[in-house]
Amino acid sequence: MRVLALSLGMALTGPALADTIVATRMIRPQEIIAPADLLVQEGEGQSDVTLDDLIGQEARVALYPGRPVRIGDVGPPTVVERNQVVPLIYLRGGLEIMTEGRSLDRAGIGDHVRVMNLASRATVSGRVTANGQILVSQ
Repeated sequence: MRVLALSLGMALTGPALADTIVATRMIRPQEIIAPADLLVQEGEGQSDVTLDDLIGQEARVALYPGRPVRIGDVGPPTVVERNQVVPLIYLRGGLEIMTEGRSLDRAGIGDHVRVMNLASRATVSGRVTANGQILVSQ
């Protein structure tokens, strides 16, 4: 009888409500998110995103008004644009090699990006630093 009462009680309850962060306007990809662009409202499901996680980030996809914003929809602001000539740095022990390369993708600080070495035409990958340099990982 208790099992029936518990299952009936669970069936009658609605979905869990939690604070959800939604866009207040249409935010296009590559736009930086400002505090006025977001609103906290009660909604269904659970949100592990806070306003601090989103403000100052760059939209990676279109964010529509009234729809929840997920952490995967945003990323760090772009430092390196596609086809931009960037410094490539390879560090290993005491060895440091510097050359130039052409970025094959857009990337923000800490993102991995593929870069074509302009001298050898080889494609390498590396991590973007705050000043736009690429630390080669190969």
